[in-house]
Amino acid sequence: MTTLALTGATGTIGGLAARHLAEAGHEARLLVRDPSRAPDLGFSLWECAYDQGAALREALAGVDVLLLVSAHESDHRVEDHRTVVEAAADSGVKHVVYTSFVGAGGDSTFTLGRDHGATEEIIRDAGLDFTFLRDNFYSEIFPHFADENGVIRGPAGQGRVAAVSQRDVAEVAAAVLVDPGSHLGAVHDLTGPQAFTLAEAAQTLSQVLGSTVTFHDETEEEAHASRAHFGAPDWQVEAWVSTYTAIRDGELEGVSGAVEAVLGRPARSLEDALRAART
Repeated sequence: MTTLALTGATGTIGGLAARHLAEAGHEARLLVRDPSRAPDLGFSLWECAYDQGAALREALAGVDVLLLVSAHESDHRVEDHRTVVEAAADSGVKHVVYTSFVGAGGDSTFTLGRDHGATEEIIRDAGLDFTFLRDNFYSEIFPHFADENGVIRGPAGQGRVAAVSQRDVAEVAAAVLVDPGSHLGAVHDLTGPQAFTLAEAAQTLSQVLGSTVTFHDETEEEAHASRAHFGAPDWQVEAWVSTYTAIRDGELEGVSGAVEAVLGRPARSLEDALRAART
C-alpha cells in the first residue's frame, strides 16, 4: 500500500484534494498547523508547520508520496519549502507533488514565480521523484482583484491570462497522488481552456457577480503609487505589481491541455469556476 500525505489541507487546494481522496476511498495523512481547522475526513492529523523540521520528520515517517502545497506568500517561503523537502528526504519519502507556477524560474516576471523555481530546484537537488503542477493564476481570485468601487487596477494592458480553477488543480493533484508512477518527472502546466484579458475578465465578473466590474490599465509607476497606502513590504508590493506585468508581457497566456489529459474532461472556464465558487 502506498502511504500518502498532504500539506495545506486547511486551505482550498489541499482541502479539496483531501476530499477527493476520501470520496474515492483512499487513506492519507494531513499535515496541518492547526488541527481544529482540518476537514473532518477520517484521516490522521499531524500537527506541524512548514518550518518545524523535527515535527515534519515524525509526520512523514513511512510516507511514500507527499503533496506539498506551496506555503503562503512570505519573504521566507523558499526556506520553509526547503525545510519540508529536507524532512521528506530524511524520512524516506519517494515522490513529491508540488504546486508550482507557470513559467517558474529565476527569470519569471511574476516575482513569486522565482520562489517556485527555487523550490523546484530544491526538490530536484534532494534526489526525490517529483511531479510539478505549474498552476496559472487561480480563476477564483479575480473577484479579489477589484477594489471597493469594482475596479481592477494594474499594468496588464491587453495581455492575456489562462487562469485555472482551484477545483481543477485539486482534482489533478488527487489523481497524481494515487497514480504517481504515471506522472513521474512530469511538469504539468495547469490552465483554463482559454486566455482572456483583464477587461474580458471584468465583463465575466460583472455577469456572475451581478455588479459592475471594470478594468483600469495603470502604468507601473501608478501601480506602485496606488498600493503605497497599504504599507506592505517592498517584496509584497513587487509581487502585487508583477501579477499584472506578467500578464502584460504574455507569460501567462499559454493554454495547456494538461487538465483534460489528466482528468478526461475539459478544464473549467472562468465563468464556470466563479459560479462554482459561489455555490
